[in-house]
Amino acid sequence: MTNISTTKMSSKGQVVIPEAIRKKLKLKSGAQFVVMGDKDVVILKSISPPSIDEFDDLIAEARRQARKAGMNRSDIVSAVAKVRGKK
Repeated sequence: MTNISTTKMSSKGQVVIPEAIRKKLKLKSGAQFVVMGDKDVVILKSISPPSIDEFDDLIAEARRQARKAGMNRSDIVSAVAKVRGKK
């Protein structure tokens, strides 16, 4: 069941997430969020970094996709240098 509560924004733009919702979602101090806003709707989506295993899976998939696209290590090095302005 969805918890519904009200809160206020401070003069510094800070919003308190009510305790019942923090507990239900197991949110801890320092939790990070993506914030999306459109018209009168604000959505907070909690985010967390991937585990080492998930990160390894992401890297492996990126490598598979790069090979499939015909890219090699020198292509990546060149692209990074170009973005960093070292052409």
